[in-house]
This record gives sequence, C-alpha cells and structure tokens, in this order.
Amino acid sequence: MSNKKVTMAGNPLTIKGKAIEVGEKAPMFSAINNKLEQVNTKDFHGKTIVISAFPSVDTGVCSAQLHRFNKEATNLSDDVVVLSISCDLPFALDRFCGAEGINNVITLSDHKDLDFASKYGFLIKELRLITRGVVIIDKDGIVKYVEYVSELTKEPDYLKALKVLKTLH
Repeated sequence: MSNKKVTMAGNPLTIKGKAIEVGEKAPMFSAINNKLEQVNTKDFHGKTIVISAFPSVDTGVCSAQLHRFNKEATNLSDDVVVLSISCDLPFALDRFCGAEGINNVITLSDHKDLDFASKYGFLIKELRLITRGVVIIDKDGIVKYVEYVSELTKEPDYLKALKVLKTLH
C-alpha cells in the first residue's frame, strides 16, 4: 500500500501500490500507445525517462499538464523521452493529441493492465484511475525524482522536476 496521501477537492483517496522512492531501481512496466501497440520501458533503454502521470485528458488540469510537458519536451535533448500516462483509452489519447497538437511526448494508456499504476503506487482505488505525479528515471534506470501531487486538482511542480532533469543533462 502506498504511504502517499492524495485528496480530490479535499476528500481523501486510497492510493494502491508501493510508493516509488528516489534512489530505487525503476520497475519495468508496459502500457499501450496510441497505435494500440504494447510499449515497455526497456524500449527506452539508455535514455532519461520523464513520466507524467495524470487521471484523464478530459479534465482541465490534466490537459494543462499534458500541454506543459509537450512544450517542455521541445527543449529537451534526444536522450530524454517524456511518457504521459493515464488510464484513458488509446483512442481518446490519440484524438486529444491530434486535436491539441500534442506531438513531442509519447502518450500511453495503462487502462488494460494497470502495470504502471500498480508498480509505481499511482492507482486510485476508488476511481481505477492514475493519480497525478511525475517520475524521472536516469539512463541507468535509477529513480531520480518522484512527485505524488497531494491534491488531484492541482498541477505538479514543473520547475522542481525540470531542475532535477537539468542536473542529469
């Protein structure tokens, strides 16, 4: 069980799975991309991975988070990949990205197996959605940054995450 406390509009949520910690070896996970293909973190071996986790593209805060990381990704080196992951269906992610011009991040759906949500402690039990947060994994597969956003209706601390990312490049 995660030890992270998360609320939605002040109401407590149950977050399942072990909370990931800085310094740990990042667990491998797989999810589905917008083309309905299985993607595994081993596909990005040798790259720094930024994971932007959020509940659903169909909310304003999640949309803002996806747009922000898409914008930031334009300034990152080719050695960095940004994975934006939710439990949205791949069709919804594809529709949203096409309509919004999101093309600098890789959107992934964890709806089928909840592999990421379970292994990283991001699963909201009551909603079967992913809670909001950011994880940064270095080229060696070590977790360098973790944020579980404590209030689901708030955005992550982009500046803190980007500061850590800059120390890796």
